[in-house]
Amino acid sequence: MNAVVQVEAVRKEYGETVALAGVTLSIGAGEAVAIMGPSGSGKSTLLNMIAGLDRPSSGLVTVQGEELTRMSEGALARYRRRRIGMVFQFFNLLDDLPVLENVALSARLVGTPRRQARTRALELLEELGIADRRDAYPATLSGGQRQRVGVARALMNRPALLLADEPTGALDSRSGEQVMDLLLDLNQIGQTLMLVTHDHRLAERCATRVVHFADGRIAEMEAA
Repeated sequence: MNAVVQVEAVRKEYGETVALAGVTLSIGAGEAVAIMGPSGSGKSTLLNMIAGLDRPSSGLVTVQGEELTRMSEGALARYRRRRIGMVFQFFNLLDDLPVLENVALSARLVGTPRRQARTRALELLEELGIADRRDAYPATLSGGQRQRVGVARALMNRPALLLADEPTGALDSRSGEQVMDLLLDLNQIGQTLMLVTHDHRLAERCATRVVHFADGRIAEMEAA
């Protein structure tokens, strides 16, 4: 299986605090890997490294053959726009834009013409069952609907890797189940996923592999 993500001996220190203590991890194409562990265990730090939002103190992070640790800030910004999609716990939608424009914005930022971006956005909204809300504003949507919009936005540029940070953390049980179904469906059609979560149901339902973190290290790894 080809590796989409390769993390090698990554260490991250913030002053005297060690957030990651020499982590090595590979994520293959088509995998859905759940990263679990208590708060402060290093899982969100690892996500930030793979997203290019932070740099390791030592070690290498490679995504699709490109070593992030060698990239400039501008190159990292382009990488985030083109290579990865991110789904957040609290959605991070723009309240002053309707759903369709929220989703299309990701493509517009990489230079896609407006009409083409809107066409792709509408296709995704239809696939995710929320096209009827394309002209609505985020404040009028349920939590589950907002997260579907967030997933659509994350998929706009056909990312090699979808990163999800606590994607069910702000949802009620029913909405959480809908988002789990959605992530499972995406993985079954080949989307590579990395899920950072406290939600055991999400890991059991959607992950092909579960990686448990403790004290900045991988404590255990198991097939889901």
